[in-house]
Amino acid sequence: MVTRSRANGPGCRWVLWVQGCSLRCPGCFNPQTHPVSGGRRVGVDGLFGQIAALGGDIEGVTITGGEPLEQCAGLLPLLQRIRRETPLSVLVFTGFTWEELQGRPASLPGLRPEILSYVDLLLAGRFTARPASSPGPPGLEHKSCHFLSSRYSAKDLTALAPAEAFIRLDGTILYSGLQPPRTA
Repeated sequence: MVTRSRANGPGCRWVLWVQGCSLRCPGCFNPQTHPVSGGRRVGVDGLFGQIAALGGDIEGVTITGGEPLEQCAGLLPLLQRIRRETPLSVLVFTGFTWEELQGRPASLPGLRPEILSYVDLLLAGRFTARPASSPGPPGLEHKSCHFLSSRYSAKDLTALAPAEAFIRLDGTILYSGLQPPRTA
């Protein structure tokens, strides 16, 4: 997770990467999040405590992955608390298409449709590496944007930074954002 990001949605955002993704999009820049095992378990109360501790320092929360909508059992209570107890916005990246979500595919048996009522902005669709000459916001040219509340509009997505880098205390570098650089 990253406590303050400006490349994962509008404004300054707290970002959570979930573990587990059955889609395994070719070229995904987070393949380490595909296996269900891995990462570390953190309870809803612990995550919410971290978010709440930031107070007015953040605009919202971004959930990415892995595949967030394959994690509804844990994600739904977190989003409910964010909505009830904070003024923060919620943005979710999913590899599923809007059409798949509307049809509630058999490949997503854990989908809880009510989860979308706690999301302000859903960016849906499989990851596809960005061709060098693609128009539009970096990282979003193959996503469909679904404004599920009146909090944001398409204009809010035009000025997003494509990527950012964080140097961790152990010296490793975390690249993040809509279109982070590829690493070898």
